[in-house]
Amino acid sequence: MTGYATVQSSVAQSAPETEARQEASSRLGVEIRSVNSRFLDLAFRLPDELRQAEPALRELLTSKLKRGKVEVRVSLESASASSLRPPSSATLQRLGSLEDSIKSWLPQAAVLSVADILRIATNEDKKPHDDSEELLKLANQALKELMSARGREGARLAAMLLDRTAQLRALTALAWPMVPKLVEQQQARFLERWKEAMALGGIAVQPEMAQDRALTEATAFAIRIDVAEEITRLSSHLDEIDRLLASGGEMGKRLDFLIQELHREANTLGSKSASLDLTRISVDMKVLIEQIREQVQNIE
Repeated sequence: MTGYATVQSSVAQSAPETEARQEASSRLGVEIRSVNSRFLDLAFRLPDELRQAEPALRELLTSKLKRGKVEVRVSLESASASSLRPPSSATLQRLGSLEDSIKSWLPQAAVLSVADILRIATNEDKKPHDDSEELLKLANQALKELMSARGREGARLAAMLLDRTAQLRALTALAWPMVPKLVEQQQARFLERWKEAMALGGIAVQPEMAQDRALTEATAFAIRIDVAEEITRLSSHLDEIDRLLASGGEMGKRLDFLIQELHREANTLGSKSASLDLTRISVDMKVLIEQIREQVQNIE
């Protein structure tokens, strides 16, 4: 199922100790995209600072999602005010002492530039900050929004599936009375042909014999075209699909199985068909079942 969610939060971080201690902050963002897929496929785009949080994120997503191609993007942006700070006097003294010591051994070494001093001082003063806990909170919030979006789509899919099952029920109701009518027609047709054959041959046949033979042939024909069992199973599968859609929860794999069984029964109905009308019903059923199958693959 498809869905999209994004959340952002400002994360406070302790700034390095300078003459005047400052409060630094960064902006943490989580974005989750989901598209249709029969299986669960997770992809993570994390900054290096938060790579260690990937196992926890994966566990969180797999506990809630069962299907879909899901991409998680995490952004971590430092505030511009904290990007550049003056180095402390202690740091400058230490750098000067180190430079003098290096120059005494390597007179040809280049002197430190302002950019070099700022870069070294920033890296030296930078303290690692673990944002994993805040990331998991944001990811959980984004996941809830994603589930809400997928839930709305699921409601629309359920309405569509109920409409298709209603159409399948209508076709099933049309197929029910066709078999008895076909048997009656076959019996009448056999009696008529039997009488015509006997008249041409000049053979006198008692009406009781012709009637018994017609009944025997009609019975064999009825057994050959009987689709009552297929229609009963179709109705049973449709009842189960409606029950699952009404109950909610995880149902994708069970619906997959039921759709396969619906398609099997519709195929059998077509193979046993003895009339053009019943064949058309079978074809219409398979079209509706295929429409259901395409959408069921997106449901968890």
